[in-house]
Amino acid sequence: MLKIGSIIDGKYKILNKVGQGGMSVVYLAMNEKANKQWAIKEVRKDGVKDFELIKQGLIVETDMLKKLSHPSLPSIVDVIEDDNTFLIVMDYIQGNPLSKTLEEYGAQSQENVVEWAKQLCDVLGYLHSRKPPIIYRDMKPANVMLKPDGSITLIDFGTAREYKSKNIADTTCLGTIGYAAPEQFGGMGQTDARTDIYCLGATLYHLVTGMNPCEPPYEIKPIRQINPALSNGLEKIIMKCTQRDPDARYQSCAELMYDLEHFDEMDNTYRRKMKFRLGIFITSVILTIGFGCVAIWGNASAENIKSKNYSYILSNAKSLDDYYNAILTDPSKTDAYIELVNYLRTDTLTKEEADGLNQLQAGLDRKNSNGYSETVNVLEELKEKNYDGYIDVCYEFGNAFLFSSDTTNDRERYVNASKWFSEAKNKYEMASIFCDIASCLQLIDQNHQSTMVQKGKELQEYKNLWDKLTKLESKINVLGKTPEESDTKINVINSITNIIYNNANGFVNAIKNNGLSYNDINTLLSDMNSSLADIDDSIYKEQKQQVSAMISDTMEKYKITSAEKGSGNE
Repeated sequence: MLKIGSIIDGKYKILNKVGQGGMSVVYLAMNEKANKQWAIKEVRKDGVKDFELIKQGLIVETDMLKKLSHPSLPSIVDVIEDDNTFLIVMDYIQGNPLSKTLEEYGAQSQENVVEWAKQLCDVLGYLHSRKPPIIYRDMKPANVMLKPDGSITLIDFGTAREYKSKNIADTTCLGTIGYAAPEQFGGMGQTDARTDIYCLGATLYHLVTGMNPCEPPYEIKPIRQINPALSNGLEKIIMKCTQRDPDARYQSCAELMYDLEHFDEMDNTYRRKMKFRLGIFITSVILTIGFGCVAIWGNASAENIKSKNYSYILSNAKSLDDYYNAILTDPSKTDAYIELVNYLRTDTLTKEEADGLNQLQAGLDRKNSNGYSETVNVLEELKEKNYDGYIDVCYEFGNAFLFSSDTTNDRERYVNASKWFSEAKNKYEMASIFCDIASCLQLIDQNHQSTMVQKGKELQEYKNLWDKLTKLESKINVLGKTPEESDTKINVINSITNIIYNNANGFVNAIKNNGLSYNDINTLLSDMNSSLADIDDSIYKEQKQQVSAMISDTMEKYKITSAEKGSGNE
């Protein structure tokens, strides 16, 4: 097993163990240079039968994932192997599997289940659209991670395979009994996209009823027999997904997605109401359709073509230009923006790449129907048509500038990131905190650049800076204990401490002239030291010690600086 605290491949520091399976152990690791956490899956030769066979399966799995890019899939960033171990470095996914949610809370609300179903349907549709298509084959609650923001990530591609149209049947029978489709166990041809649709239906059945299809009576009943309050429309969807005959199921994820988005309209009660209303207005509707059918058909066709073009460009994107083309095709959708920033964050964000992201604020150029170049303000269109999506995109862009930038200048990183975070600070508390840090760093920079500041004005500026720092410190108390929030808390405390340390002369002058007191500074530093105690030692022990030492050094520096300048008020 890997040792906690050891450095792998010269860059990944092992923080702690986060999970263990039959043949592997998963660790949380930190790339300290890039300031980013990763998960490392270790498979050792010791105690594993047929290690070479297992290793070949892992190589197939990682090679498959490396070619994929989707918000609901983990990214593989590195593979490290030697004679005894095989290590896979991938995205660290916060949250818990849906199987744990079922264990703790039982059956889930159908509203949540339908929302998760849409996300799973979207990622399966993405896999099936690859060339050749990828069949996942092991959909179940244990393989779906629910993140704190409510989104999901599909994990464990050990049973996935590429679809080969000439195969008569699968050579192996893989999957989980209860969730797996009949064809996964031989005798009914090879698995295809409809196999994943069956597994998804069985998963939805378990989530919405709490009844595990892996346990007696090993069947999937109509969900309203278990809970009559559930939707008749959702029941129809699950029953169609889980038909034994693949031809009787949904034939594609797009077909399934449509019904998921309209499941409430499939209820019998809803249909009776709509039939009655349609009967009243049938004559006027027919006349309206008669005059408007051509225009409607033309608009629907155009939108359909636009959607297909967008999906095709994005699914085949391999360069920055590809992502920009997808954005230009439909600026109101967020997928292309998010995949663009994920593509850039696979390594450090260079100045050229950062300039490219900032260029989106000015707009992108494209040829219009007349062949002339025109500038499309894509972010304005996104903001106007999909405001929530615009906020999420700005937040992700801000994270890229702050945590992935190749510059070591803190002020530059925070200020560049704050241009994006300022748009998202009303929704994301951490965006607001990062903007406050940027404001403090800018204020310091202004003071240092001014060589003719009057004494009274300078003292007032440092008092203003102190007020900003105290407000900033108060905000970290609302942060929780998730890894993302703990990272933020440590970074904020470290930033405030560095600001106080590097501006000792200015603050001591303010103390001497009764703008501040030593008690103010010591209290703030002591409070921040106490806040460090709430952060998990098993993950952040070394970082906490470094920041705590910096706080102690800062307190000592103020004693020395005050002695040199003469005592001020206490």
